[in-house]
Amino acid sequence: MPQETDRKMMEILRILADREEVLGAKTIAEELKKKGYNLGERAVRYHMRILDEKGFTERIGYAGRQITETGLKELEKGLIYDQVDFVFSKFEDMIYQTTLDPLKGKGSVVVNTSSFTYTDDVMNILKEVFGKGIAVSPYINTSFIEAENKMKVETVCGTTIDGMLLRSGIPVIPQYGGVVEVEGNVPTRFTELISYKKTSMTPLEAFTDEDMTSVLQVIREGNGLIPANFRTIPSSARTKALKLFEDLEKIGVSGLLKMGKSGESVLGVPVEEDMVGIAVIGGISPLCAAKEAGFEVNIKLAENTVKLEDMSSIIKPKPLLQTTGPEPHEKVKFLLSKAWNLIYKVDLDLETLKGNVITNISYVKNDDLEDALAAFDSVMGSRPDYSTSRFFKIIKGQEPGKTGIATVCSLTIDGILTKNGISTSPQYGGILETEGKSPRFIELTAYSGSSLDPHEIYISKNMTSVGESLKGRGRILASLREIPYISRPQAVEILEDIKEAGFSILEIGKPSELIYNAKVERYHAGIVAPGGLNPIAIIRERGIHVEPKAVETLMKLQDMEEF
Repeated sequence: MPQETDRKMMEILRILADREEVLGAKTIAEELKKKGYNLGERAVRYHMRILDEKGFTERIGYAGRQITETGLKELEKGLIYDQVDFVFSKFEDMIYQTTLDPLKGKGSVVVNTSSFTYTDDVMNILKEVFGKGIAVSPYINTSFIEAENKMKVETVCGTTIDGMLLRSGIPVIPQYGGVVEVEGNVPTRFTELISYKKTSMTPLEAFTDEDMTSVLQVIREGNGLIPANFRTIPSSARTKALKLFEDLEKIGVSGLLKMGKSGESVLGVPVEEDMVGIAVIGGISPLCAAKEAGFEVNIKLAENTVKLEDMSSIIKPKPLLQTTGPEPHEKVKFLLSKAWNLIYKVDLDLETLKGNVITNISYVKNDDLEDALAAFDSVMGSRPDYSTSRFFKIIKGQEPGKTGIATVCSLTIDGILTKNGISTSPQYGGILETEGKSPRFIELTAYSGSSLDPHEIYISKNMTSVGESLKGRGRILASLREIPYISRPQAVEILEDIKEAGFSILEIGKPSELIYNAKVERYHAGIVAPGGLNPIAIIRERGIHVEPKAVETLMKLQDMEEF
């Protein structure tokens, strides 16, 4: 019951945040009903009083309530078990609201909303990228936010394509957001992917860091990485979909990178038999280019719908990208496939501390090594429980001028449990807020459907604050796995042995209950362990360039050093 009450209050906060105005109980009750919550005005007022007491909302005379800055922050963290489902449902909502007529060029399209401090240099970069056709559409909306002294720009989102397919009667399944490698102006393959399902972070949002894309390099040299998204449709609808893209292109909407044939891989992404894969440029590409150039840009994806006829074309594009060639032999490698093979090979003896463990290997420049190790030691020395294990190793880098720092990956725990007959399933990589008596996950991304470890993303986007956690308040990396509830008593005994061997376990959940605000499947129990990259994250936090690589290889524990 408490979970259901919390969910209703989170929905009230979402309604207030989306409408950006003062709302009364009647209006909120009507909006809640649309979302499947049948609360009367009296019940809404009850929930609103609780939100007022928490400081998440404030009453504005007799007009109603509005959300506060504290409420907005709470909404961002929210009920993480609810948020991982909300992201995908948000895209479904936007898809349904798309009403664009592909023949008349009128109707609603889904837009991304970005803001930045206005300069001619930023606008010139946007025009340069739009001019090369690296966008879904050259149509944008601009406005000036006086209170923040910033420019707001709305760009057409790739989700509009999903809405157009559905509006044409074609079933569409949004599957991944990622980055596509371009070579000689030709899109060749997806190098990274994240599934739209089971993540609290919009997939393409994961790739908006300047280190993740190289849009500027693509438009100037013909080589690099651009954001893109991927969906599938029934093969029987392929001809109709091709016609739709032709019509959309005539009105300035497309961004099509490639549409495959039935059962054919598309840019390295496997496609089921009797289905067709479609890859489309990410609508945020021009803004990613601005970030690459060093400008601070706040990007929010699939934020709203806008009438296309109310938008204006920033420039007439001359598309740079050429038709893709044959499918690459190398397919996208998903993280869990690699992880399971490594998990199987874990053979650590907990008594002798000999055997294989899974390791992360991160690289720093030799000139930065001394400062990097000082940051590393600050975690290992004061809070070793914030790292998977107290074992590490300094190794020679594969590239000249670089040194590797190996740490034990938390998936080693899954390997040990498996060897002892406990069925374990790695579920999420996340960010755990450590402040207060009750830590809670504020971000979760499923391992399933991802080509890279979520912790690498969180570090690259500066989302951790491990240094602050050493003082009792901050955000650390952590992971969640599930075991069958019937095996929990045996697992607890094994996990105690694991802890005695120098590994860290943060929490063992009860069957079918929330663990640090994350939900586990029914008849399962959750186990939370700290991320092996926490001592690496603090290196990044101190301004030292580091290349984090999770789930890299096996290493014998006896060959590593004990802190």
